[in-house]
Amino acid sequence: MHSTEISHSMEIEAASARIKTGMDTTSADRDYHCRVHEVELQTHDPDEPKEPRNDVTLTWEDVWVMVSNKSKGVKPILQGVTGYARPGELLAIMGPSGCGKSTLLDALAGRLSSNTRQTGDILVNGHKQALAYGTSAYVMQDDVLIATLTVREAVYYTAQLQLPDYIPISEKRERAETAIKEMGLQDAMDTRIGGWGTKGLSGGQKRRVSICLEIVTRPKLLFLDEPTSGLDSAASYYVMSRIASLGQRDGIRRLIIASIHQPSSEVFQLFHNLCLLSSGRTVYFGPASAATEFFALNGYPCPSLQNPSDHFLKTINKDFDVVRAYPSIKCLQFLCPICWEIIITSSYKNLVT
Repeated sequence: MHSTEISHSMEIEAASARIKTGMDTTSADRDYHCRVHEVELQTHDPDEPKEPRNDVTLTWEDVWVMVSNKSKGVKPILQGVTGYARPGELLAIMGPSGCGKSTLLDALAGRLSSNTRQTGDILVNGHKQALAYGTSAYVMQDDVLIATLTVREAVYYTAQLQLPDYIPISEKRERAETAIKEMGLQDAMDTRIGGWGTKGLSGGQKRRVSICLEIVTRPKLLFLDEPTSGLDSAASYYVMSRIASLGQRDGIRRLIIASIHQPSSEVFQLFHNLCLLSSGRTVYFGPASAATEFFALNGYPCPSLQNPSDHFLKTINKDFDVVRAYPSIKCLQFLCPICWEIIITSSYKNLVT
């Protein structure tokens, strides 16, 4: 058994024991980490070959983002946010309006404006380094498309501009058509995009064209700012299902992070991991499938026949005083140690070590 497997199993046992016995989490963590360190020293083989890491893993720890203005001074937008994103998975960032979803997305993508100040660590494969050109792509919330071009022309034009000159024209054309097929637009290749006063694509199709323009470079990291904004539930599901399918396709494992406002229950099931924010703080981070149980353990069970995402947003929204959001990560550790230990500590430490 590998050291990571031993570490994970011991974390589950330690967390479960604390839930049953109510023992002090601080002393338990200290004893547990000592045992894990001893096991890793005994089981690690220095001569064991390591596989090359072609995938990109993103981790961030204690990230603060503050904005300065003359009237209000310095205002914190993000406060001590920690999390991770793994290749082949879709991470959804959710929360009420103004909670910091887009700011977190911009911070991870390196797109913060000049009037902001950021602290904390954002690591690529465990190291502080800038992303190489073409490694990441960012899909903005609003579609910026040339209305008179067809889908094929728009994507091929982008491929000509963004791909290096040493790539043959035939391969650029092939990449453009592959991106179109990945987003399910092959039947609309020769349809004009359209705009004000010009008939063309639907809103969902335009959204997928915007994604095509970014994935034509085959990035390993894909950031999307509210990709379902302005779409109906059917179009939202189709767009998100296509986005989720990009995680693992044709031998490429993409890391996908999307901020999303109010997903349907069908869209919610597409998420691998979920980051819930409230007032710039992390309320929950972990598998999307475990979020309902997490809220139930803390006294907020999701009613039957209700969309889980609606329940989460109502619970953590402070604007309408439904209930008060948890004040900090430390509060999460106190309220639900099994979620903290298994969902955050185990996965995060395995990624950064």
